[in-house]
Amino acid sequence: MDYPKPVQELIAQLGRLPGIGKRSAERIALHLLKASPDVSRQFAQAVLDTKARIRNCSRCGNYTEADPCAICSSAMRDQHSICVVESPGDILLLEKAGAHKGVYHALMGRISPLNGVGPEQIRSAALLERVKAEKTTEVILALGADVESEATAHYLADQLHPLGVNVTRIGLGLPVGSALEAADEVTLTQAMAGRRKM
Repeated sequence: MDYPKPVQELIAQLGRLPGIGKRSAERIALHLLKASPDVSRQFAQAVLDTKARIRNCSRCGNYTEADPCAICSSAMRDQHSICVVESPGDILLLEKAGAHKGVYHALMGRISPLNGVGPEQIRSAALLERVKAEKTTEVILALGADVESEATAHYLADQLHPLGVNVTRIGLGLPVGSALEAADEVTLTQAMAGRRKM
């Protein structure tokens, strides 16, 4: 015997969320069924309110209620240092870490020719325009270490160098708390290339 159709649909929709497998989706759906109608209504309303009130900053792409976002409009930020990330979620991670005191630029993706994503499908042109217009002195490429992120980083570096801006790449390598024996060859190579003086 299977769940009634509305429950199956709820499980299917929850299962589409990243990091939520079929079993987790089932548990969440059953929890919502057991909860009071007020809890379910509040949950649904929170999703609707978030979608209605949150947008992307027109300058950097960050999630925001006001445009431009608080980071872009802050006089305390170094407006001449742009950290380029793949998505607004990456901005939130860097902000939580306190790792960057400048501003950001979310590409909203990465170059992936096999998936039909070229430079024109991400916000690369907007980045180049920003660098020219805002007299940027440094662009930090804070992209991942996979093939698509590497291709994106190389493309952006090639486009940015003629503009006379200092282009840097975040260090890649071993995660904190890991042992050398757990690392693959690519990670070890990047860790060696990204070494710094102590």
